[in-house]
Amino acid sequence: MFFDELALSDEVLDALWDMHFDECTPVQEKAIPVILDRHDVIACAQTGTGKTAAYILPLLTNLAYDDHDPDKLNAIIMAPTRELAQQIDQQMEGFGYYVPFSSVPIYGGKDNGAWGTQVTGLQKGADIVIATPGRLLSQMNIYDIDFSGVKYFILDEADRMLDMGFYDDIMTIVRKLPKNRQTIMFSATMPPKIRQMAKAIMRHPVEVQIAVSRPPETINQMSAYLYEAQKPGFVQLALEGRNLKKVIIFAGKKQKVKDLARTLRTLKIDARAMHSDLEQSERDQVMLDFRNGKVDVLVATDVVSRGIDVTDVPLVINYDVPHDPEDYVHRIGRTARAENSGEAITLVSPEDARYWRRIETFIKQPITRLPLPDVLGDAPQLNQYTSRPKGSGMARRKGKFRKRS
Repeated sequence: MFFDELALSDEVLDALWDMHFDECTPVQEKAIPVILDRHDVIACAQTGTGKTAAYILPLLTNLAYDDHDPDKLNAIIMAPTRELAQQIDQQMEGFGYYVPFSSVPIYGGKDNGAWGTQVTGLQKGADIVIATPGRLLSQMNIYDIDFSGVKYFILDEADRMLDMGFYDDIMTIVRKLPKNRQTIMFSATMPPKIRQMAKAIMRHPVEVQIAVSRPPETINQMSAYLYEAQKPGFVQLALEGRNLKKVIIFAGKKQKVKDLARTLRTLKIDARAMHSDLEQSERDQVMLDFRNGKVDVLVATDVVSRGIDVTDVPLVINYDVPHDPEDYVHRIGRTARAENSGEAITLVSPEDARYWRRIETFIKQPITRLPLPDVLGDAPQLNQYTSRPKGSGMARRKGKFRKRS
């Protein structure tokens, strides 16, 4: 389906024309019509499927056609991280180029100028607020903010927000909003806690389901079985052997991100860390340097990975195996973008074997196993990967197995 087949406003269609956006993605084709019809919507779609446009385009159209108070807040878009809020704000500028609506991003950081801009936008009634839950709640605790004009409430990456512990913050914000509003929720997964929140804040929502996609065949997926202590040496050899620029390495915890970036720099590899302890200005500079090719390797956590939008990444390395197969798809999806090909290498230690087995089952594609270079020593034996992990749910007692309670 093409965008001009949808009931979008002329101003929105003009912006899409200028940006050379012609054809809808599946989530846009399914979600935009029901959002235009003012239904509450709960949509399951991954990052990279065009979900941001799936709610921004009908939001801008509905604002153009609806009666609303121009001096009050009209729409709130919630996002889990500063990076995603920035990304949404940038897309809002593009899609909303020809519409007369104002927007203000509300996210953390110690930029006093930004705080002042946020306060002004909230108090003088910016049409659209794009906010992280914690920062918006902080503003609400300090200032008297009028939410009486809010007609649209959108939650992007709702599952990630709940994983980060924002449920209570979101519910506090919801209680300040008018009951007569349109609520839209996008989530990469649909666990029970998401359905619980949907039931609490939505009215007869229409469900839009987009099947979780497998990685594209343009990604050459590989794995390496090794011990934890062998990982830094393997990464060094992998990077030196390819002589690549713009490589992303994902690690599970921010302390490991810091340590790995430091270790790589001692090995003469130009690496920078990206994690939530950095100030916003520092994170912006790291991303700018990485996009411009001034940094060869970006080491990042999953939390900030949602704001990494770089099209020419040739290699992604999973330093740790993600525990969720969908996180694996999201991570390696940072490569092979914009019709490029790419490579993804996952380092599998014996401790992470059970998570890797889940991913292999989910992917349903052959994943090449790389040999461990001789210089790194012996690889773990296969029986270390196939033995039952501790706490797996079964225990031996008196010669029999019993299920753990």
